[in-house]
Amino acid sequence: MYTVTTPKTEKELAAYYHFRWLCLREPWGYPEGSEKDEYESVSEHRIIIGSDNKIIGCGRVHLNTSEEAQIRHIAVDNTYRRKGVGKIIIDTLEDVAREMGAERAVSNARESSIPFFSACGFMIQEDAPTELGSLKRKMVVKYLADNHVLILHPKWCAELQNTWHERIPISEHMGILLHQYTERTIETRASLNKNINLHGTMFAGSIYSLATLTGWGMLFLQMKQKGLSGEIVLGDANIHYHKPVTMKPRAVCDIESVDAKFDFLRNGKKCPASLNVNIFDNEDAVAEFTAQYWILPSKQN
Repeated sequence: MYTVTTPKTEKELAAYYHFRWLCLREPWGYPEGSEKDEYESVSEHRIIIGSDNKIIGCGRVHLNTSEEAQIRHIAVDNTYRRKGVGKIIIDTLEDVAREMGAERAVSNARESSIPFFSACGFMIQEDAPTELGSLKRKMVVKYLADNHVLILHPKWCAELQNTWHERIPISEHMGILLHQYTERTIETRASLNKNINLHGTMFAGSIYSLATLTGWGMLFLQMKQKGLSGEIVLGDANIHYHKPVTMKPRAVCDIESVDAKFDFLRNGKKCPASLNVNIFDNEDAVAEFTAQYWILPSKQN
């Protein structure tokens, strides 16, 4: 049985880097320490532990840009190669990249590794710089999509995402993305790495912004369903924080919490709309957001 985890303690990190060196640098005669680079502190590191509690695989991912994640240092113990360990690492790092808000993942693959990356859905994009002075490499890319979520009305959802990024640019810098929409529920997510404070948790202001945009997005999509349009503004809001966010920021708004007088909007009047948004850290409820919005009629109504 394999366990995927993040090395955190000094002992775990030392074992992780030693394993990376043994697999990726020592065979070529490079000294211990050469397995590290300047991106270690801004990267997410993952290791796979085998049944004997020893590291059997590892990998790392960091952001090149807000849209692109770089996967590096994939290593598997010789005994466990061709047993699916490498695929587990890639799948894990892709999930991390999605949580960071990346739209695509890239890696510089040695020629001998290209069949593996191809089997994982990557495509060759261009030549990459040689590694260790002589090993030829290709840059491979994979566009990330989550096939396990339900997105109804994808055109409206794409319009909402574009509206956030164009009219509220900070939403893109925060890595806020529409994750799921079912007509009755909207779920958004944010990148923890882009909103992390000195305590290693999510800024309270970032949580508030995520909740505000989630409620805003629910009203935007509800108006689309009803053939209405208008300007959504936040009137008043309260948020209660119970626990810090340390892993995966999620915000969920259910239609049952929405109380909106859309008939007012149809009649060209200002529409009051109240709702609740629940904030989760992965599956743990951590905050509750209650808000009063106003939808101002537009000339189209």
